[in-house]
Amino acid sequence: MTRREKIQEVLWPRGEDHSVFAILDGARNRAIYSKLLNSYRETDCLYAGNLSPALESAAPHLVRLELDDKLTNDLLDEGWGDSWGIYFRAYDSFGSIRRHFRRFLRVQDEAGKKLVFRYYDPRVMRAYLPTCMPDEIDFVFREVVDGFWLEDADPSVMLEFKRDRRTLKTARIKV
Repeated sequence: MTRREKIQEVLWPRGEDHSVFAILDGARNRAIYSKLLNSYRETDCLYAGNLSPALESAAPHLVRLELDDKLTNDLLDEGWGDSWGIYFRAYDSFGSIRRHFRRFLRVQDEAGKKLVFRYYDPRVMRAYLPTCMPDEIDFVFREVVDGFWLEDADPSVMLEFKRDRRTLKTARIKV
């Protein structure tokens, strides 16, 4: 079984009916935005407003994935191990999911300075989630997200983050 097939088996378990999404970081590779435009998948930029083409192509994008689709295969074959984005299963409409994840784009530091939070970078998400307190876990998952899956520093390992009540459960899956 290939790495892609192992990852797909985790994201699309047999007998379960969840939508699988990714938030992709267009700044990681110019090919990401082009792949999204050519995919005909449901996708939208997480930034709002009238964006320049350069900013839109480098911005984070939400996309609904399909099992064994060309876009999905390309993302897992080319982007896994290069921090192209995070994957998750969700229960809500595309618009509600987009609104949910837009809430995390800006944060404040201790001095009140506003910062861009690049949580959609797997290197950031795998460091951030384990530090979350119960209220933060509730805020990140809400009743929207079933779980997050992303590459570890070692791309032969997939990290799984799920919520069990108000605590975070982490698993390492060999892919």
